[in-house]
Amino acid sequence: MNSPIRTRRDGGIFEVVIDRPKANAIDLATSREMGLIFQRFRDDPDLRVAILTATGEKFFCAGWDLKAAADGDAVDGDYGVGGFGGLQELRHLNKPVICAVNGICCGGGLEIALSADLIIAAAHATFALPEIRSGTVADAASIKLPKRIPYHIAMDMLLTGRWLDCAEAHRWGFVNEIVAADQLMDRAWQLARLLESGPPLVYAAIKEIVREAEGEPFQAVMNKVTRRQLATVDVLYGSEDQKEGARAFAEKRDPIWKGK
Repeated sequence: MNSPIRTRRDGGIFEVVIDRPKANAIDLATSREMGLIFQRFRDDPDLRVAILTATGEKFFCAGWDLKAAADGDAVDGDYGVGGFGGLQELRHLNKPVICAVNGICCGGGLEIALSADLIIAAAHATFALPEIRSGTVADAASIKLPKRIPYHIAMDMLLTGRWLDCAEAHRWGFVNEIVAADQLMDRAWQLARLLESGPPLVYAAIKEIVREAEGEPFQAVMNKVTRRQLATVDVLYGSEDQKEGARAFAEKRDPIWKGK
């Protein structure tokens, strides 16, 4: 049986492709596989950035596989190490993830996209949280979306299930860029190359600080940073890369990052 997830690596870039026609929906087994894949990405020191996308042009991901649910997959079953879709509950993921949305992005598919750091979308992509219509709750989106976009827009999506086109999603700020469909992956790889060339220890510190800031007051997080109480910050402040950054600036040249 073919895997529902395809991967490839090129240098420090890791591409993850959901391949479950027709709607690229996620069942328990697929979610567990995605968790293991992103865990390997997290733990591989040679990988710097991931791109998440899907096959086809109609669907990025329709979310939870209702057909699998009808056949016995429990909605509160074992989604694997990273939670639903492998990303949203994966601890200590301190590397950038780009999501390239190639079509319909709804329900759990939108929740997966929201777990990425950057979202670019094909111009025909659409977005919704239709769980309300099937008598369930978009749990992760209920937590994340009101923090990412205006509260009343998030509640509109959650309470009505209405669809947003790509332009509106971009206007509210949860899509970074709109790209022509035939240029989507070229742009995703262009962004990935840019991030691949950047300082991995700084990226790690940024991601940990942002996570800490979600649940703590400003000063509490600042104190952790200045006292080197966050593991990634402590590593960064004692690293060769930080010294290299200062030297390169003083010498007016591009830095050479080693990730140590």
